[in-house]
Amino acid sequence: MKPVLTILLFACVLFCKTAFSQTSFKVIPLGVKGGIDESNLSAYMIATTGSNDYVCLDAGTLHYGIEKAIQAKLLHGTAEEVLKKNIKGYLISHAHLDHLAGMIINSPDDSSKNIYGLDYCLDVLKDKYFSWKSWANFADEGEKPALGKYHYTVLTPGIEMPLQNTDMQVTAFSLSHGNPYQSTAFLVRHNEAYALYLGDTGADSVEHSDKMHQLWQYVAPLLKAKKLKALFIEVSFANEQPDKQLFGHLTPRWLMSSLENLASLSGKEALNNFPVVITHIKPGGNREQVIRTQLKAYNPLHVKLIIPEQGKLLTF
Repeated sequence: MKPVLTILLFACVLFCKTAFSQTSFKVIPLGVKGGIDESNLSAYMIATTGSNDYVCLDAGTLHYGIEKAIQAKLLHGTAEEVLKKNIKGYLISHAHLDHLAGMIINSPDDSSKNIYGLDYCLDVLKDKYFSWKSWANFADEGEKPALGKYHYTVLTPGIEMPLQNTDMQVTAFSLSHGNPYQSTAFLVRHNEAYALYLGDTGADSVEHSDKMHQLWQYVAPLLKAKKLKALFIEVSFANEQPDKQLFGHLTPRWLMSSLENLASLSGKEALNNFPVVITHIKPGGNREQVIRTQLKAYNPLHVKLIIPEQGKLLTF
């Protein structure tokens, strides 16, 4: 009996180790920067592990990013096939061009799907982009004729909604992006696992806002319970950028200050080695390298800093 018990015990340990090491989400960055290269602007395809049904977290760059992912063997088929079949919808954080230009440019060749966002974001899409004045109206609302390819799905802050044709749900939260302009955070859920993506945002103290604090209050219990698997958050400028010229963005110093606010709610130990994906770095001179250096130089919570690369898979 002893050999049998040993085998059973080994199998149990192996199963438990495998179960706890399994990832919940896979993310393909289609674009990671905050300008000026139009081929590499904010867009992240997210799906659950084992699924090919993605939604896009923002859509600044699509076609070129999809081609890069196909070259890396992360996606299969042509870029047009992936666009039509694998991307099931768009979560748009705010209506600045570097977060939605890819969706607009690719809309003639896209398939029917939902555009998810808070009302102020979708209103800009209706009034300024899919308006016939600037682009054909491929949506189902707004200026006539409405071609009906895209369906606007208005999210209500703090209320979870299903992401159609996927096995994920989303809860949206308002962010301040150069007060009074607003952006959005998307908390994506699959079963008991969560991933949090923030669109462009400024620090509460700079923005004279409490929107990020409210978000931290909501997600802190998830972080503490190890249900929150990753945080995507922007750092656009280096620490030398004056607060008055941040225009609703973060620096390494303001990122760490904001994370310390989260730690005050979740406990510091919850952030130790927690994956923090740095998005929206603005190119220019040696800014990117300076930001990387400053992030590494001051990381008091010991978060796991990840600088995403276009076409390179992330798993959480």
